[in-house]
Amino acid sequence: MARFRYRMQNILDVKEKLESQAKNEFAIANARLAEEEEKLFVLNERKEAYEEKLRQLYASTLEVTEINRTQDAIDNLKEQIVIQEGNVRQAMHNVDLAREKLTEAMQERKTHDKLKERQFEEFLLEEAAKESKEIDELVSFRHGQSEE
Repeated sequence: MARFRYRMQNILDVKEKLESQAKNEFAIANARLAEEEEKLFVLNERKEAYEEKLRQLYASTLEVTEINRTQDAIDNLKEQIVIQEGNVRQAMHNVDLAREKLTEAMQERKTHDKLKERQFEEFLLEEAAKESKEIDELVSFRHGQSEE
């Protein structure tokens, strides 16, 4: 039996490498998103702690400088949170782009896999036809010799 050789194997190999690269980029983008979300969580936790401190300061004897300092810290954290929310949105956008790229790479690779599969099936059919023809010729040859 002849050996099957997919004539576009080099293209399939490139598509597989592109898919692998897209998977890595997607994983990196997801890790970056998780990192940015964690930073946002920490900032919100700090802001809540300062707000609780401010409530306690209002409830106890009024220390105006400490209240002002705490309020400034809260205002600063609010600004940092707004910036960090922008970073999270950007990271989400990057994840979406990486996901689209990965999906496209997977579709292209699957397309070439299907082409290879079809070509292999055609090869098997051709080989079966050749084998059948050889068997028929052999039978005809033996039948012709037995009549002589």
